[in-house]
Amino acid sequence: MALQDFVDQVNDFDINDIDWTRMGVWPIAGKVIFCLLIVLAIITGCYFLFVKDLNTRLQSVESQEQTLRQTFKSKAFQAANLEAYREQMEEMEKSFGALVAQLPSDTEVPGLLEDIDEKGAESGLVINSIELQPEHTAEFYVELPISVKVSGSYHDLGNFVSGIAGMPRIVTLHDYEIDKAKLGGLLDMTITAKTYRYRSQEQ
Repeated sequence: MALQDFVDQVNDFDINDIDWTRMGVWPIAGKVIFCLLIVLAIITGCYFLFVKDLNTRLQSVESQEQTLRQTFKSKAFQAANLEAYREQMEEMEKSFGALVAQLPSDTEVPGLLEDIDEKGAESGLVINSIELQPEHTAEFYVELPISVKVSGSYHDLGNFVSGIAGMPRIVTLHDYEIDKAKLGGLLDMTITAKTYRYRSQEQ
């Protein structure tokens, strides 16, 4: 069949003239178009049944690949700097140990109270009272408030505060209240001294 004849058949093709019960006698153009439609339907069906799902999985895998690449870069950087991290960890442990050593244990609290009393006496103050307050527990430490009431001159109070700040144990001062004493032209000071005890994981 000449190409022109085939083209003419395609141009003259009318789907309404097709006898679906006699497909064997269809013109060549009708058979070709029908086969093309079947192939197109198969390709479309295969796409929606297989290829589309594979594309979705491919996108998911590509996303995972990017995440794994970032994780790999991070791990590779950490591995390359592992020795530096170890040295830094050792320094932090030494610093942490030094700080923990400055925190009193339960058995050292009475001695700390004596040190505060001694600092007050050295500063020329009259110690009215030194009282332990209820503890406050945080995640990594226990706070031990101590209420201190003293009387003395302005300079003596300053010396006392400086002496407490210079103690080898960690002691912080809070809630100053200074009033004129009833007698002698002195000053009454109420202050809260807080020290801290390390709270171990077992506690």
